[in-house]
Amino acid sequence: MSLTPQWLDELRSRVTLSTLIGRTVKVTRAGREYKACCPFHNEKTPSFTINDEKGFYHCFGCSAHGDAIRWMTDQRGLSFMDAVKELAAEAGMEVPAADPRAAKKAEEQASLRDVVQGAADWFTQQLGSSNGAPAREYLAKRGISDATRAAFGFGLAPDSRSALKEALKKFPTAMLVESGMLIAVDDKEPYDRFRGRLMIPIRDARGRVIAFGGRILGDGEPKYLNSPDTPLFDKGRVLYNIDKASPASRQTNRIIVVEGYMDVIALAEAGIGDAVAPLGTALTEAQLGLIWRMVPVPLLCFDGDAAGQKAAMRAALRALPLLRPGFSLAFATLPPGQDPDDIVRARGADGFTALLDEAQPLVERLWAHEVAAGPLATPEERAALKTRVLAHADAIEDADVRHHYREAFRERLDALFARKIPERAQRQPWTPNPPRGGQYGGGNRRFGPDPRLQPPADETRSIGQAGISAPLIAALIGGLLRYPEIIRRHDEELARLSIGDPADADLLDTMLDIAMRQEGLDCEGLLAILEPMKVYNRATTLLRADGMHFSFNRSPKKNEAIDQDRAQRELSEFISLVNTQAELKMRRLQADEIAIARLDEQSLAEQQRLRAMDEDLMHRLQALREGGA
Repeated sequence: MSLTPQWLDELRSRVTLSTLIGRTVKVTRAGREYKACCPFHNEKTPSFTINDEKGFYHCFGCSAHGDAIRWMTDQRGLSFMDAVKELAAEAGMEVPAADPRAAKKAEEQASLRDVVQGAADWFTQQLGSSNGAPAREYLAKRGISDATRAAFGFGLAPDSRSALKEALKKFPTAMLVESGMLIAVDDKEPYDRFRGRLMIPIRDARGRVIAFGGRILGDGEPKYLNSPDTPLFDKGRVLYNIDKASPASRQTNRIIVVEGYMDVIALAEAGIGDAVAPLGTALTEAQLGLIWRMVPVPLLCFDGDAAGQKAAMRAALRALPLLRPGFSLAFATLPPGQDPDDIVRARGADGFTALLDEAQPLVERLWAHEVAAGPLATPEERAALKTRVLAHADAIEDADVRHHYREAFRERLDALFARKIPERAQRQPWTPNPPRGGQYGGGNRRFGPDPRLQPPADETRSIGQAGISAPLIAALIGGLLRYPEIIRRHDEELARLSIGDPADADLLDTMLDIAMRQEGLDCEGLLAILEPMKVYNRATTLLRADGMHFSFNRSPKKNEAIDQDRAQRELSEFISLVNTQAELKMRRLQADEIAIARLDEQSLAEQQRLRAMDEDLMHRLQALREGGA
């Protein structure tokens, strides 16, 4: 359809803005304008003005500003076209149709709305009749007041196969079937879909009835039954109570997503009006889009049982590809076996709100779920945990959000599997061996320091302060610049490295981020991405550096004889050796201190074992260097 500026101006001119706003907000005249307390933020003194002549509203407190259409989209939560259609209907204007087929479809939908609205009116009459006594008793037991019953439009479908069909006989049978009110099976006579059920109308964002949910009264299956998909109703694109929750969310700045419509109604009875529910399906991408239009971080509050928590995880996984900066989910966990109705009955609205205040961010819910998924005793089980959580991060399409999720999971993995430092006696200061014949009786080891015990070497002490030696880090980063495909294979090991030079640390961190976002990188591609960054000069310096005689530091262009497969294998080995060296030197430092403090054979043996391992590692590093020279 084509909405010209002239047509929209005519629509605005036919709407009295103060009357439109006055339906949901108390307005008072102030000279030629109207004033009200702003519906978009909490205030006690009115700062919200409405000017009918100019056709706009403005808040001097929060700067909310707009016309009639903006009011419908921002305060009511309607889409632009739904807002235009509703205002046009009140103003007696025809919305231009794109083509005859669109006009015909709109006419058919309007006719189906007459059918479902007629059904809703008849169901309400039945609930109020003598036949509705059992249903009214059920609502009373659930604590649902008459006011709430009327607000949500409860009704009753009698236990009959033809009562509704007879009541709506003015409509063609084909329309009753198409609207979902009747079931047609083969050549049999169509019959009522809803029988012996408490009826709950399902409305669109404009408050129009488009479908129904029915709860059985007494025994039988299914317990809940929804309308089928129709031209009016697509259960994956509708949220129950969105017509009431959307304006309520403007006051609370939140949306609560619960499992079913009875949860929504129970919360409304307790005074919590900003809740919605999916309709018999897992939360869909379309429903997430509707929720994110209202608030950036909705609260998912599903039942505490296994099924409820499974539904919460399905929603979390469905949301991952759609995350973008500022938009996410949070999860409030109910006690096992309890739903929102149980909570508000036992603790009231404040008790339920307290649970919402403890909601977990999406990243925490994913982490907790995967950590609890199985044991983490073996290296394989720990590796599986890493694979699972990083797979969640990789499902996120937005590059910035994906990067931060990977970083968050890496931090949690490092904290969970951090090396435990052994308990040791209080450290004693180092003292040299006494001279022979001194107070220790000629240097007897039983009473004096063992001559084999040595104080921590200077290079060992420096590991915890300055990180790995600069030449090794330079060789490592230079190799990764030439073979960036290696980065993804060793991302965890590289992220753990302690690098003393801030410039080198920044360069490696940047390379890790780029490699995690982009697969199939080669040297030229990596340099092209680095070029506008401040780390680029350091990268080119390392690529040109002479004196690093490892195979992975030599340019293939200068020496075609270089075996690139061998260079990559040796680079992978080098990464492992450098990581091991850093850990080994820290263990040596601890072992030296323990040996000095305890002066026993066991600590001496451990000290000597680690020294031997360190020497062997240095020989392996030297062999790699000589092999590439």
